[in-house]
Amino acid sequence: MIEYTTDLSAVNEHMLHGFFAGWPNPPSTSSHMRILKGSYLVWLAIDTSANRVVGFINAISDGVLCAYIPLLEVLPAYQNTGIGKELVARMLDSFKNMYMIDLLCDKKLQSYYAKFGMISATGAFVRNYDRQNCE
Repeated sequence: MIEYTTDLSAVNEHMLHGFFAGWPNPPSTSSHMRILKGSYLVWLAIDTSANRVVGFINAISDGVLCAYIPLLEVLPAYQNTGIGKELVARMLDSFKNMYMIDLLCDKKLQSYYAKFGMISATGAFVRNYDRQNCE
């Protein structure tokens, strides 16, 4: 059974294996845990029968006006089951009273987020790929 929660207290590094599939230089599970703990808000999908996190979405925010969603990840074996959709919906609902909720993604993913009422935008970014693993 999949449970959704914002509570990190029962989560440990051992429950976070398998994320960042396809990343050339992925964060370790200890770095992943630091990312989650450093976030303003995190929604987790936990497979209670396997006692593991199978999906997560996180946000950073000023808590007043704006929020940014940097990561949405669902383990490959759990993709296309509605977990990502549920995580996005919960996160957007959590910030429904904020003026600005931003998310930066590849163009091929924009249609996925459009289903939630998000619109495509132009932006700029810097990527230090040698720091992708947080080390």
